[in-house]
Amino acid sequence: MKKWFSRRGTKNSSPGADAGRGEDYPDRFLLDYSRLRQIARDGRESYLGAEPFPHIIIEDLISSETLDQVLRRFPNAEDQLNWRRILAKNPAGETAQFNKQGLPNVSEMAPVIRQLVWELNSGSFIRSLEMLTGIKNLLPDPALRGGGIHQILPGGILGVHADFTRHVDYDMDRRINVLLYLNRDWKDEYEGHLELWDQSVSRCVKRIRPTGGRCVIFNTDDDSFHGHPKPLACPEGMTRKSIALYYYTIGRSGKTVAPTGATDWQVLPEITLPELQ
Repeated sequence: MKKWFSRRGTKNSSPGADAGRGEDYPDRFLLDYSRLRQIARDGRESYLGAEPFPHIIIEDLISSETLDQVLRRFPNAEDQLNWRRILAKNPAGETAQFNKQGLPNVSEMAPVIRQLVWELNSGSFIRSLEMLTGIKNLLPDPALRGGGIHQILPGGILGVHADFTRHVDYDMDRRINVLLYLNRDWKDEYEGHLELWDQSVSRCVKRIRPTGGRCVIFNTDDDSFHGHPKPLACPEGMTRKSIALYYYTIGRSGKTVAPTGATDWQVLPEITLPELQ
């Protein structure tokens, strides 16, 4: 699988509107759309043929400077926000999700993060997604159901699962996941690596470090099994940070996928894990 590399970012400081802190206001786009179109054109065949399901890893989707801006304004776990917190168990009664926080409300995000979410939901970005994946007429989710900004605290896990395939509010089919990681200097011993599992959930095919600026895009089907099942071992005060966005179509052609509104948590076998990417 090809990996891709990038360059730039901008910063323009203005008075902050929240919590009295200084704010970073971008004065131009945070994403390089011409580069994304090139990745989509060159990477489509690789994307469609990737194992265990269609996906791609894009390095430096945002520049190092933009990453710094976002991290400066990323909320702390203890901030008084409407964090979404879920404790989930798999069919064996084992903990499948723990110590994970999510924030889908853009009005509670700092401007630079709102800008990034807006660009990732923009027509320009979606056209590149369509070119890359071959899925036409993709739509963003303005409610960010299950998405937005995420962080996992030490000890937290996200068990291997397949995501819901149907938006229960808008009655649309979920087709694509975009995960953008925001972690500087992430060490292997911290765990938290994204694992992609085969359709029978018998083996892990790929493990991906959640390093800052790295983006993983993949098809969302009822057998697109992924997660990070090992407890997060980063130091106290550090979290595994990401932005997650999902894209939909009205109806689905081709592969038959069961319409589900809930997460399909899996019980994993004992296996030898592949090397990290």
